[in-house]
Amino acid sequence: MVQPNLSGIGKRLLILAAAVVVLAGVKAASVVIVPFLLSLFLAIICNPLINFFARYRIPKGVAVVLVILLIVLLGMSLAGLVGQSVNDFSRNIPEYKVKLQQEFIWAVDVAANYNILLNKEQILELFDPGKVIDMASNMLAGVGGVMANLFLIILTVVFMLFEAPVISKKVHLALDDPDMKMKQIDRFLESVNAYLAIKTLVSLATGFCAGLLLWILNVDYFVLWGVLAFMFNYIPNIGSIIAAVPAVLLALILQGPAVASMVAVGYVAINMVMGNVIEPKYMGRGLGLSTLVVFLSLIFWGWLLGTVGMLLSVPLTMIVKIGLEASDDGRWLAVLLGSGDEEGSVIEQLCPEQIEQETKAPAE
Repeated sequence: MVQPNLSGIGKRLLILAAAVVVLAGVKAASVVIVPFLLSLFLAIICNPLINFFARYRIPKGVAVVLVILLIVLLGMSLAGLVGQSVNDFSRNIPEYKVKLQQEFIWAVDVAANYNILLNKEQILELFDPGKVIDMASNMLAGVGGVMANLFLIILTVVFMLFEAPVISKKVHLALDDPDMKMKQIDRFLESVNAYLAIKTLVSLATGFCAGLLLWILNVDYFVLWGVLAFMFNYIPNIGSIIAAVPAVLLALILQGPAVASMVAVGYVAINMVMGNVIEPKYMGRGLGLSTLVVFLSLIFWGWLLGTVGMLLSVPLTMIVKIGLEASDDGRWLAVLLGSGDEEGSVIEQLCPEQIEQETKAPAE
């Protein structure tokens, strides 16, 4: 049988058509895929803890049970605190929207005193500040809906943690590499683990500092906004802005412009320290994506997977970038996704010891 000879353009069109079909399937199956992605995300984050216990010769089963118990205890404690805050916040949303519109009208009146004349009705139609509060409420409700499958997610995490040691071997065999010579696979898996572990620790520190700041300033629902800051810290550049908006608006409504200004300045200071000092120190400079790619990935993954897709948009895009850098054919696309000031690839910066060992190893 004669095989069709596809031109370069034909192959690209075929790949594009296949990608569209796959994405349509992913969107249709998002109810199943979203819990799986959350489970995978948690398993990757928890795997360093399993390795830590292994250094002290704690059996694998006991280590997994300890980690799962830790997740459940933290999750239940946090759900109790955040759940009550979400309910109270949702109940007070109509009142907050009215107060926020009043503040907005007051700002328009102040502008009128300086001969800046604005139509209040048109401004409220085009830039309704109450929609920001609705957006925050909808995002929290979306995350809460996914967490309703908590038992399924935890069960999947348990099986993933038990399978973690043999995943690399399975990937090698699946890609027809029985002699385990493809270093790119190991680099990819190691880089994903390192990136998510470091990003999670920095996000935890960011959420804690934001919550502490709001507690000191006596802003309502400080635990809720701290959790929101933790989740949105996975989205660089714009994530911190999105997380700060509800807290700043709430402080403006209930405590006035002075406290709202302090909250805004505090958020800026926290994210400058975490994003420009702490994170580059442990992750290396130039690992980020361009601001345009971050924004587009937020829209794309949000459309594909809903609220959880928005929260995991940058980690998912970063994993794609790391995978492209591990491939000679895809490295050019990884460069296009980057911010343009990379000091080497993500893999080289996250796995320097592995690269050095491979360089020193004698050629086979």
